[in-house]
Formats: sequence, C-alpha cells, structure tokens
Amino acid sequence: ERLEMALGGMASAAEETSAMEVEATAAATPEATVDPLREALDAADQVAALTPDAAADAYMAIVTAEDRDDDAAVKVKEEALYQLARILVKQRQFEAVMGLLQNANVFFERIPKAKTAKIVRTVIEIVSAAEGALDVQISLCRQVVAWCTEQKRSFLRQRIQSKLAALLFKAGEYQPAMDLIVKLLKELKKLDDKQLLVETHLIEARIQHALRNLPKAKAALTTARTAGNAIYVVPMMQGELDNMSGTLHCEEGDYPTSYSYFLESFESFANINGPGQVGDPKAAVCLKHMMLCKVLAGQADEVPGIISKWGVKYPGEDLEAMAAIAKAAKGRSLEDFDAATSKYQDLLTSDVLVSHHLMILYDNMLESNLLKIIQPFSCVELDRISQLINLPVEKVEKKLSQMILDKKFKGTLDQGRGQLLIFEDEADDKSYEHGIQVVANMGNVVESLFKRAEKLQG
Repeated sequence: ERLEMALGGMASAAEETSAMEVEATAAATPEATVDPLREALDAADQVAALTPDAAADAYMAIVTAEDRDDDAAVKVKEEALYQLARILVKQRQFEAVMGLLQNANVFFERIPKAKTAKIVRTVIEIVSAAEGALDVQISLCRQVVAWCTEQKRSFLRQRIQSKLAALLFKAGEYQPAMDLIVKLLKELKKLDDKQLLVETHLIEARIQHALRNLPKAKAALTTARTAGNAIYVVPMMQGELDNMSGTLHCEEGDYPTSYSYFLESFESFANINGPGQVGDPKAAVCLKHMMLCKVLAGQADEVPGIISKWGVKYPGEDLEAMAAIAKAAKGRSLEDFDAATSKYQDLLTSDVLVSHHLMILYDNMLESNLLKIIQPFSCVELDRISQLINLPVEKVEKKLSQMILDKKFKGTLDQGRGQLLIFEDEADDKSYEHGIQVVANMGNVVESLFKRAEKLQG
C-alpha cells in the first residue's frame, strides 16, 4: 500500500511539472512575426500574374531596399531580382536587364562576392532561355565583363568570359572565341581553378573541332579530363566530356569506341533528374549520335532497336531523320538517302558531326553502287550508268573521274564519245624489282670481298 501511494504521488508530481513546463514554453514563445519584405514579394507576385508591368516597379523596390541585409532579406531580394529578370526577358526588354544589374549594384556590394557571381550567372541563364536572343546574350555578357572589370570582380569576370566564349562558339565566331579562351586560360592556370579550367578547356576542344584542328581538340580534351581528375565533376559536366570524346573518336573513324562514349553521355543526361524522369534535352542529341555511329559502322539494322529502347522518352524529328538515313543505308539506296536528306535538310545540316559524316557515308554508298554497276563492262556509255543509278550524267562523270584518280579502278573517260573504258586489273610484273635487288646484293658481295682482300694484303 505504501509503495502504491508513493508511485501515485510521483506520477501526480510529474504531471504537474510537465504542465508547468508547457505553460512556461507557451509564455516564452512570442507570436510569429511576419516579414514585410516577404509580404511585399508575395504581393508583387500576385500583381505580376495580372499586370507584369506594374509588378516590375514593386520588384525593383524590393531589390533596392537598403534598410535590411540579413539572410532572409537577401533571399527575398534575390527572388525578386530573378522574377524581374524573367518579366523583362518575356517582354524582350534585354537592354533593361543590364540596367537591372547596374541598379542592384548597391545590393551586390553588401553581399558576398560568391553570392553576387551566382545571381549574375543565373540572370544570364534566364536571358539564355529566350529564343533568338544569341546576339543579345553576347552583348549582355560583354557589358557584364566590362562592369566586373570596373568593379574589380575577377572571380565573376572569369566565369562570364567563359560563358561569353561558349556563346561566341555557338554563334560561329570561332576566332574571337579562341582568342578569348587563350587569354582566360593564362589567368586560370595561375589561379589553379580546376572547375573553371575543365569548362574552359572543354570549350576550347569544341572550337578546335569546329575549326577541323583535331589534334589540338584532342589535346584540349585531355587537359580538361586531367584537371577534372583532381575535383568532383558533376554529372552534367561529365556527360559533356564524354560527348566530346565520342565526337573526336567518331572523327577518327573509331565508331565502336565513339558509340560507347555517346552511350555514357546519354546515361548522364538521361538520369540528371532522377530515375524514371525525362532527362536533359542533350540526351536526344547523344541518342542521335549513337544512331549515326551504328550507321557508319555498317550496323544500320541495329538502329530500330536503339529507338525502341531509348527513343520513346525523346521523340522528335531528329530521331526520325536518323531512322530514315539508317533505312537508306541498310538498303544501299541512294534515292532513299537523297529523299531523307532533302526532307530533313535543316535538322541534318545544323549538326556539324552528322552533316560531315553523312557526306562521307553518301560518297561510300555512291562508290560501291558505281563499282557494282560497271563491273560487268569493259566499255559502257555514261548515259547508261546514269540510267542504272538514277543520277544526273554530270554527277556520275565527276564521281567516276575522282574514283579513277584515287585508283579505285583502272579506266579512262572518253568525253568525246561519252563512254567509260574499264581496264582489267593486271598482275604487277616483279621482274624489274627482283633484278634491281639481285644487282644490289651482288654489289654488297663485291664490296665485302674487296674489304677482305685489303685486309689480307695489309
């Protein structure tokens, strides 16, 4: 009984203590305060949904507010700046974006430089999302570089210059981009900024590839991979490196290795948003290059399997174009090949790798078809060859002359009669070469005998 009474007393005391703690906690906790800047941002978001022009002033007022610099205020101002940049880009007021960055200069001076670099790069990415604004992006990057130089923000300037070089490459201004890359690399090697070195050397490799300087492109890519071994390379950048490796191996004619690199790159881009999700659009480009490698390797019959396995998530005319090319290559039909290239001309010519190797593929198909046609003849009219291959006479004549000069077969063109004369392959007579070799050997024997005779006489 005494034990039960003692336990009951302890329980009641514990309940009273816990009730007192709850009351004390409730009394000590003040009512949640509402952030005025957050309220202003929410109000501006509501206005932006109806009248974006009116919301622009509200966003700018939030960005330029000077009364607070705490972490919550910095986050709100950052969001307001992004929203205002999106409004200006949507209205295609690109020049106003640079004015926005200049007006936010007071805000940038109060936050860390790394945070400023992140905000400026994000604004440039927002501008990059606009279609047909490549020239504006280049102009904006140049203005930001000038602003960074004036404000002595070297860290941000180097990253914007790297972005500017990539945009110049995209615009086809290869030499200005190369000049900028050379100057930037000199600075980065002194600072030993591995991350930016990887990005810059990758851009250099792309520029050199576009200039058809494959040895320098390969050297730049090797340097990028070497710098990447010392740091953690994000999956997106690793996919870019693998894609460039596949491109260079494809240029060298090593199609199986190229396919492997493109497959690695495809997996990096496809899984960037997690398993089961649609990946980055660059995955479709890798898929197109994988199909190209199979066609060039003479395995066009495997292309439908690639489409059924991976192409479901990335439908589009790019894959349809490569499927049509693969079908023509499988049937060795020049008519189907010409029809496919005519139908998807813009898509095929916009990709440097695809357009270059499709020309090689077409030449190989044309040569094999011509050799198959002229094989039974010793003399055949060019008109007849043109009818059999269903191509213009001028094109057939030009290709045959190239094949004769390249010694693909022995023959001559009689342009006066419009005929092709084919000569039979004759076995090379090695008698002359053997005779020369015998004379040379006899000369060596005579010389050795003279030397021995001289030693005996001495």
